[in-house]
Amino acid sequence: MFKNDLLKGKRILVTGGGTGLGREMATRFAELGADLYLCGRRRDVVEATASEIADKYSVNVSAQALDIRRPDAVDSYIASIWEDGGALDGVMNNAAGNFISRTEDLSHRGFDAVANTVMHGTFYVTHSIGRRWVTEARAAQAQGKAPPTRSVVSILVTWVLNGGPYVVPSAMAKSAIANMTKSLAAEWGRYGIRLNAIAPGEFPTEGMNARLSPGQKTIGREALNPMGRVAAWKSCRTCLPS
Repeated sequence: MFKNDLLKGKRILVTGGGTGLGREMATRFAELGADLYLCGRRRDVVEATASEIADKYSVNVSAQALDIRRPDAVDSYIASIWEDGGALDGVMNNAAGNFISRTEDLSHRGFDAVANTVMHGTFYVTHSIGRRWVTEARAAQAQGKAPPTRSVVSILVTWVLNGGPYVVPSAMAKSAIANMTKSLAAEWGRYGIRLNAIAPGEFPTEGMNARLSPGQKTIGREALNPMGRVAAWKSCRTCLPS
C-alpha cells in the first residue's frame, strides 16, 4: 500500500517506543524510511529496540530513557532533538499506563500514576513540540511561505466512546487526549499541524494481560468483540505523517 521510501527524510518521535504497539509502529515507520527518536522509561528496553530497528532497516534511530510525567525533562529532551538535526516531522503519542481496579478501591496515587502519564505526559510532549512548530510556521508565514506539514497522532482507547468500568483513570485521561486532539486541530491547523487520534482496541499481548486481564490468557478474548476478532497492527498504518 505504501512505497518503501514514503517517509524517507522524515524524523518521527515515538513515546513508549520500546515495547508493544509503540515498537511495532516505530518498526513500520523505519520500514518506510523514517529516522526515529524512541523514548521510554526503561533505558535497556528502548535502547535494545532502537538498535534492532536501526540494524534491520539502516535508518537513524536514537533512544532515550524518559519519564514524560516530568515537564522539564520532556522539554530538555525535545530541545536536544532540535539541536541534533532540526525539527521533528511527526510525533506518535503512545506512552501510557493502566491497570484494572474497582474504583471504590482506587487510591489517589493509583489514579495519578495513570493520569500523570496519559494526560499530563501526552500534553507535555505535544506542547513542547507544538510550540516549536508554531514558532517555525509563523516565521515561514512572515516570509510569505507555506509552513511544512507536521503531524501528531495520539493513541486512545475504545472506552473513550463507551466508558470503561474498572479503568476509570484511563477512561478519563484518554478522554482528555481526545479533546486535546480536537481542540488543537482547530487551534494549530493554520500552522500546518495535523492532529489525529486512533483507538485501535485490544492487542493480545503479555502487557495487556498483566494490566487488564491478570491471570487470564489472551487467547479467546476475540469472543468479547462483536466482530469476533482482536485489533490488528495494520490498523495504525494509515496514520503516518506525509
